[in-house]
Amino acid sequence: MSARDTPGTRAVSRRDVSGVHPGPSTATRWIIVTAIGLIFLVPIASMIEFTLRGGLGGGYTLDRWAAVFGGGLTGEYKPIVTGLTNSLLLAVVTVAVMLVLLVPTMVLVRIRFPKLQRVLEFVCLLPITIPAIVLVVGLAPVYSVVARMFGSSVWTLAFAYGVIVLPYAYRSIQANLQAVDVVTLGEAARSLGAGWPTILFRIVVPNIRRGLLAAAFIAVAVVLGEYTIAALLNRVNLQTALVVVSKADPYIAVIIALLALLFAFVLLVAIGRIGGGPGSRRRRTAPPAAPAAPTTPLAPATGAAEPSTQEAALR
Repeated sequence: MSARDTPGTRAVSRRDVSGVHPGPSTATRWIIVTAIGLIFLVPIASMIEFTLRGGLGGGYTLDRWAAVFGGGLTGEYKPIVTGLTNSLLLAVVTVAVMLVLLVPTMVLVRIRFPKLQRVLEFVCLLPITIPAIVLVVGLAPVYSVVARMFGSSVWTLAFAYGVIVLPYAYRSIQANLQAVDVVTLGEAARSLGAGWPTILFRIVVPNIRRGLLAAAFIAVAVVLGEYTIAALLNRVNLQTALVVVSKADPYIAVIIALLALLFAFVLLVAIGRIGGGPGSRRRRTAPPAAPAAPTTPLAPATGAAEPSTQEAALR
């Protein structure tokens, strides 16, 4: 009889099973997943069914989908192409502005000015509490100056979008940054002669890669779905173009909205695939580690020769 089958162990196992469960039961989990899935799937299914309707003749048809994929976005549908191009440009510039301004600031505050952590958090989370219409009222005078300096091109809207994505980007990066001992890594790197650019780009950024990817993809999703600021500042993006086209042909507008939703879903899947990296996949497939051998005062521990986590991060 193995140690796992001893009477004492079986008694403990029964107590664990009949005692407090660590989480909801399997049935409860399925109910929650099903309810959340229906909340998302029912509107999407209704949109798909709407695009397949045959109009007054009844029935269903794929002609509208074929027109979209067959180069039918011309003439009165051309604003969609313009809006999609502008939104993709805005997404790229917004991600660049967000990463260039936010990441060095967060790392610097965490390493050199930890007392400013709460202040930075408050500033970054503040835009989520302000309605978009209020932001536009405050940004209108600023954009009169921006227009004189950089012109009235659509890419300048990325400055405003960089503000509204701050709460989401800050949370994504902060969650990853708290899991890394940036202070110790930075001091170790500086003791070896590394400068601040080396610390930032070769030590900190690789360790918070997943948080950066999550922040970037969430920023892209926010930019693709933003309407209020672009409409009130008289800029054309995907959402304003969809509103214009929907007045003439609501079917095409819904099809483009579904494709944009699919694009955002693919981006979110890419977060897990790219952000995980080959290291996480190896960890998932690696066999369980063997128990550590007992050590004696005269013999060094088995894991003493292995590099520490901080040394591995520095490498």
